Amino acid sequence: MNKKIAIIPIVVIIVIIGVVSQMNIEETETEIVEIQIVEEEALITIPVKAARPACGPHPECYIPSYYVTKLSEPVTWKNEDSAFHSVTSGSYGDPNGMFDSGHLDPYEIFSYKFDGIGMYPYYCTLHPWMAGQIKVER
Repeated sequence: MNKKIAIIPIVVIIVIIGVVSQMNIEETETEIVEIQIVEEEALITIPVKAARPACGPHPECYIPSYYVTKLSEPVTWKNEDSAFHSVTSGSYGDPNGMFDSGHLDPYEIFSYKFDGIGMYPYYCTLHPWMAGQIKVER
């Protein structure tokens, strides 16, 4: 009699496991997930504290300070600093007039699409130690 009492709970547990496992299989549906490829613009960041002279002349004033892009692909700069900055083509004291963001407010962005291959230096009109270069390839 004791053997029958001991076997009954084991059989009940096995039946419960079987029923629960069948329920999970029946309720499971295959979900189709679509992956969407999003092409993002190149992003160059003006980091926090870039307005301080200690930032330059190191390459931490624009991140990255040297960027390679393809012809006709837009490049975007984002000011993540709390100070105003600019992105101006040329070098400090010698702007070449190709592009100029004007003063960028904190968290403001500026984009430019290059239409010729070559090297394009740029700088911040407000902070002479901030400089970078864009290399445009085919």
